Amino acid sequence: MKKSLSFLLYTIAYGFWYLMSLLPLRVLYIISDILCLLVADVVRYRHKVIWNNLKTSFPEKTDQELKEIQRGFYHYFCDYLVETIKLMTMSQDELRKRMTFTGMEEFNKALSEGQSLGVYLGHLGNWEWITAMPLWTPDALCCQLYHPLENEYFDRLFKYVRERQGALCIPMQESLRKIIQFRREGKPLVVGYISDQVPLWWNIHHWLDFLHHDTPVLTGAERIVKHTGQAFVYGDVTRVRRGYYNCEMKVIRRDTKDIPDYELTDIYFHELEKTILRQPEIYLWSHNRWKRTREEFNRYYYVDDNGKVIMRKNLS
Repeated sequence: MKKSLSFLLYTIAYGFWYLMSLLPLRVLYIISDILCLLVADVVRYRHKVIWNNLKTSFPEKTDQELKEIQRGFYHYFCDYLVETIKLMTMSQDELRKRMTFTGMEEFNKALSEGQSLGVYLGHLGNWEWITAMPLWTPDALCCQLYHPLENEYFDRLFKYVRERQGALCIPMQESLRKIIQFRREGKPLVVGYISDQVPLWWNIHHWLDFLHHDTPVLTGAERIVKHTGQAFVYGDVTRVRRGYYNCEMKVIRRDTKDIPDYELTDIYFHELEKTILRQPEIYLWSHNRWKRTREEFNRYYYVDDNGKVIMRKNLS
C-alpha cells in the first residue's frame, strides 16, 4: 500500500514538474515573484533561521541592510525553485547560454594530461544548473556526489533531472569505490563536491571559523581528493543577472596527495566565504548550518588517537 501511494505521488509530481518545465522562463519568473510574496510575507518560510544566520554572520551590518539581504534571498530562492523545474526540459543550447564556465584553460590542461579534478561547490547560485558541466568538457566523465532520497521514486526523479546533460549521480556511500572504478577505465573525471552541509555528530573531525561562527565541517571530500590524486578546484559561482550564472573554475592545487590534513577544507571555506560576501543574497541561508556547537560536541564525544569520533554517552 505504501509503495503504491509513493508511486502515485511520484507520477503526480513527475507530471506536474514536466508540464511546468514547458513554460518559458519569463513566465516561470512571474510565478516566482508571486511565490516570493507568499513565502516571504505570508508563510514567512524559515524566517527566524534565516534572520539569525544573517545577524550572526554579518554583525557589522545594520538591520536595514540585513533585511535587504533577506528579501534578496527570498527572491533568489524562489527563482532557484523555478529554474530547477525548468531544468527538466531545458535545451542544451539554452542551458549553455545561461550557465557559463570560465577559467577553463588550466582546468582543461589538467584533463588533457589525464588528471581528474575535484570541484568544490557550495549551496550558492543554482547548483543544479552546474550539471551543465558535461556540455563544456565532452572528453571527461562528469559526476556529482549526492545523498539518495529515502523514497526510491522521488530519488529516481531527481536523478533523471540531474543526469539529463550526462553528469552521473554517485551515492555518497559508493563514492570512493565508483571514482576508483571510473579512473581505472582510463577516462579523467570531473567530480563535484558540495561540502558545506552540517556533518553528523559522529562525522565531526574538524572545526574552523566561517562567517564569524565556530563551524564543524565535512572533510570526506578532502580525503577522496587526496586519496585519488585529484586536482583541487574551487567553483566560484556568480549570479550575473536573473537567469544567468557563471562558474569560474579556480584550479588551486594540482598536487594534493601530500597536503596536510584539513588544508584543502580550510581553503575551500575561505574561498566560499569570499564568494558569499560578494553576493550574500544567493547563499542558502534557510539551512540551520550552525546548530551543532563545539561545547555540545565535547560534552558527548571525543576523538581517539586514531581520529575516530567516540560517543561518551547518549545524546538527550
